[in-house]
Amino acid sequence: MRLHRIHTAQELEPDREIRLQNGRAHYLGRVLRVTAGQMIVLFNGDGCDYAAEVLEADRNAVRIAVRSRLPARRESPLSVTVVQAVSRGERMDFVLQKAVELGVTRIRPVFTERTQVRLHGERLDRRMEHWRQVVIAACEQSGRTRVPQLDRAARLDTETLGGTDDLRLLLSPNARHSLVQLSAPRHRVELLIGPEGGLTAGEIRLAEDEGFTPIRLGPRVLRTETAPLAAIAAIQTLWGDFCSTGP
Repeated sequence: MRLHRIHTAQELEPDREIRLQNGRAHYLGRVLRVTAGQMIVLFNGDGCDYAAEVLEADRNAVRIAVRSRLPARRESPLSVTVVQAVSRGERMDFVLQKAVELGVTRIRPVFTERTQVRLHGERLDRRMEHWRQVVIAACEQSGRTRVPQLDRAARLDTETLGGTDDLRLLLSPNARHSLVQLSAPRHRVELLIGPEGGLTAGEIRLAEDEGFTPIRLGPRVLRTETAPLAAIAAIQTLWGDFCSTGP
């Protein structure tokens, strides 16, 4: 039987008791219907899983005893950042969820000239919190022990694109180069994904000035929610851990 796996921001260590409240308590007590004596797995992003026993559970709070630290599941040796143009509703949720499952380290949502979604103030705050919960849920499901960094959504500009990653890639169906023609990065890759309708000529020039190399994934034009996932899978196969022989 697979153990339920739950994220908490609290410090975790063997022989420590914690209490989960509010949303996490409701999820465990009312949705998963855990009971006293049941074993679960906790993680807080420190790189480890923790075996834990439910001591008491109701709709308002769940009291848990951490029993032991479990062998850490390995994160990919390659750090992958995705700079993703914000898309509508479930499309953006899908990108975040699957990118986390594929092993990304950081996600940077951006607003481009052709982005159809505009968020400001409290609306952006609510959407960022929603996206963070999507990321955490994907970590719970996929077994990841570190929660990817989710940057606050910002406009695509020189400041947003500033960085020193080993290999910076701009996905473009008209590019001359493909992934297999590139040298392997040392540690980090950054992907820039445009919105529906693509990046403007000015945005492409800006990205190239900041060190992004246009690459193509194949002869077909991929949607904004498909392109990053296909690219991440290819990158993990070429340079990451998809072909690892480890546990």
